[in-house]
Amino acid sequence: MTSREMHLDFKMKLNKIDSQKYRNLFVPEIDWKLNEAQEVFVRMIAEPRNNQNQGFEFNQRSIDDLRTIVINQSIDSSTSLTKFDDTSYIAPLPDDYWYKLGVKVFATKNNCQTIDLSNVFYVRHDENNLNTFNLPSFEWRQVNIRFLKEGIRVFTDGTFIIDRVVLNYIKKLRKIHNAQDAKNGQYKDLGTGVILTGSQDCELPEGTHRNIVDLAVLITTGELQIPDYQIKQQKLNLN
Repeated sequence: MTSREMHLDFKMKLNKIDSQKYRNLFVPEIDWKLNEAQEVFVRMIAEPRNNQNQGFEFNQRSIDDLRTIVINQSIDSSTSLTKFDDTSYIAPLPDDYWYKLGVKVFATKNNCQTIDLSNVFYVRHDENNLNTFNLPSFEWRQVNIRFLKEGIRVFTDGTFIIDRVVLNYIKKLRKIHNAQDAKNGQYKDLGTGVILTGSQDCELPEGTHRNIVDLAVLITTGELQIPDYQIKQQKLNLN
């Protein structure tokens, strides 16, 4: 569906029971709800808080729903590291990074060939890197990491050098908008201040678009306190 078609679908599904009580929503307001819905949709699949061990690769449908926003970095596309201290490095996160799927770390020791440290362990902030059960080791191909504001901190035992950190991740979504149908064919984005013109379609696969509209309608129905909220919620649960 195009963004314009998503707007039409949204308006039809909202089905306001009293046009005098519930005014028609403006284009920027519908865009806002569609973007809120697609973010919630991705979060429910990628990182469900009520089931931390599930993730989006739990079944094929979830994989298909998010496949268009999954990024597999290559060594060449990864960014260079900076040294943090004698035993750790910082790998900056990509600008479009949203959720981590996997991390690969490449290292060298004594000018040996670069190898993949395939055992990557996550060290909590209240843990000492060298006091953990899994100590960094070039020979055992083990390394510890920790996520910070600056990026990923990669720990060593001081005897080897980290060359690259390669990420598989879910990227940030482009904002859906249908500015072409707004007043004067444009409007200012509240988040960035950029003047939006034309349109931006949803990046997720076609099969997710109606679910996103359903979710946007559900959110709006709840906020407007429209009586058929429960019916719309049941429909979304069935999907």
